[in-house]
Amino acid sequence: MNIEGDRLETFLAGRVTVVHGDLTRQSVDAIVNAANSSLLGGGGVDGAIHHAGGPEILAACREIRRTQYPQGLPTGEAVITTGGQLPARFVIHTVGPVKGAHGEEDPVYLASCYRRSLEVARENGLRSIAFPAISTGIFGYPREEAAVVASRTIAEFLASDGTITEVRLVFFSRSDAEAFLQNQVFPAQG
Repeated sequence: MNIEGDRLETFLAGRVTVVHGDLTRQSVDAIVNAANSSLLGGGGVDGAIHHAGGPEILAACREIRRTQYPQGLPTGEAVITTGGQLPARFVIHTVGPVKGAHGEEDPVYLASCYRRSLEVARENGLRSIAFPAISTGIFGYPREEAAVVASRTIAEFLASDGTITEVRLVFFSRSDAEAFLQNQVFPAQG
């Protein structure tokens, strides 16, 4: 798979790659949208995905709201839609926690976003997935804390799953990528 952007580092025998680039330009089976619970678009990553992917994504999200989640997608849950006009075939939408909204449970909800997104990918036979830094934008989750939760959750999932061969962690900002690399807890490669 082509990586759009700068490959900064790899982990877990090359199954995880940290990239400085544009999530919407990644050629993978699915990209993950850090969505709001309405699933109807928003700012940041969410807005960029809806803009780049076109109206098909919004139409699919509206159908999910109509049929599965009329009150909105719960924090920590994940659903899949078409990728519309994106290079990725699918978008997996997940709602990250707003920092402080769940108190001491914030890390549990953030971990659930990563785990459920990976589970949805596996359930749909996908092999490659690209994540943004969920909840670290307007939701206020500290980048350093999020790096620990994300890397631990991804490592735990991949340790017991052989179907997903590539996980990209894509950072639009180089400083966000560097903060992740300084705080990640992936097991040392041996």
